[in-house]
Amino acid sequence: MLGYIDAKPKVGYFAGSESREAKSEIAPRAETRVREVMGVPIVLLETATVSDAIVMLFLENVGNLIIVDASGSLAGIVSRKDLLKVTFNNPQASTVPLNMVMTRAPNVITIAPDETVREAMGRMIQHEVDGLPVVERSGPEAAPRTEVIGRITKTTVIKLLYEAIRLT
Repeated sequence: MLGYIDAKPKVGYFAGSESREAKSEIAPRAETRVREVMGVPIVLLETATVSDAIVMLFLENVGNLIIVDASGSLAGIVSRKDLLKVTFNNPQASTVPLNMVMTRAPNVITIAPDETVREAMGRMIQHEVDGLPVVERSGPEAAPRTEVIGRITKTTVIKLLYEAIRLT
């Protein structure tokens, strides 16, 4: 009755006209550049402690923190799960430096600001992560620098898609 699902005898159920219209509104939003929707990166220095990270997670209400070195280049990422693993049954965990706990930079999944939201969604799904640091690479090839300029999360994507269907 609402047009979201249609049915035909001997064919079955399929998307109705209303769902096709909603899909047509979402597709252009997925082609939005990451730089247009990215949020402010939540960063800590790699020399910060697990205690510092836990406080920052609660203050900023985020699921992971981007870790940078002294020059501001991407060093790694630390998630709630990483912090939980190190603190469980470890009374000295609060003083452990983040560079001992984090996932290091070569293994961190990132995205460039000129890539699309669709590409960001694909990476998050493929690698089963909740968000990606948005980075720009600069400097000579011998010593490239990876500067963190933002972040995109599942929440960012959901808000973007919600706005597309809300306006229909």
